[in-house]
Amino acid sequence: MLYDVITNEQNDVTYVPTTMGNLLLAVIIVVLLLAAMLFSARKSRKLSVRQLAFCAAAIALGTVLSNVKLFQFPWGGSVTLLSMLIVCLPGYWFGLGAGLMTGVAYSLLQVLIDPYILYPAQLILDYLLAFGALGLSGLFTQARHGLIKGYIAGILGRYVFTVLSGRIFFASYAWEGWDPLLYSLTYNGIYIFAEAAVTIILLLLPPVKNAMIRVKQSVS
Repeated sequence: MLYDVITNEQNDVTYVPTTMGNLLLAVIIVVLLLAAMLFSARKSRKLSVRQLAFCAAAIALGTVLSNVKLFQFPWGGSVTLLSMLIVCLPGYWFGLGAGLMTGVAYSLLQVLIDPYILYPAQLILDYLLAFGALGLSGLFTQARHGLIKGYIAGILGRYVFTVLSGRIFFASYAWEGWDPLLYSLTYNGIYIFAEAAVTIILLLLPPVKNAMIRVKQSVS
């Protein structure tokens, strides 16, 4: 059995991975990182072991920071300490392929550590696609102001999939009198764009901007 079915105090059913499920997720994460090494979109160049290590470090640090929650909603979603930025970095550093694989690997680690799954199909939208979309930062790896553009692309991608999940799976949670789609747009927009606003302001500061440029030059 890959998951247990647990009912909380609100009678919501949550699917939690078992030991076997966690082991499978860990194996998938390793496979995805190896796939990133083979299928990086950066001018057909494979990721080096050193670059792969940076991707793994970004996943680990992003996971740690995702648990530093500055604000958390009761039905999922939180403002974290720059976790989305950290997960976007491999795409900005190494290209779209590495970014997408890193985002998906990060999503599986989230399922392993802190799952909030009411329906099995929800895992695809809320985790694999939503967090995987952070890898869209790789679309702007060579662009001017590429990190900010890539970060915005990543969070917008996550927002789209999270809104779809909210509309499909959490419509019954809509505030009284609210259309489920408008509720999902608002609910998810609050925490995603709050963290994004703080992050973008930080990235616009000259010392941070220059530091990010130097980091990219050192890892490339």
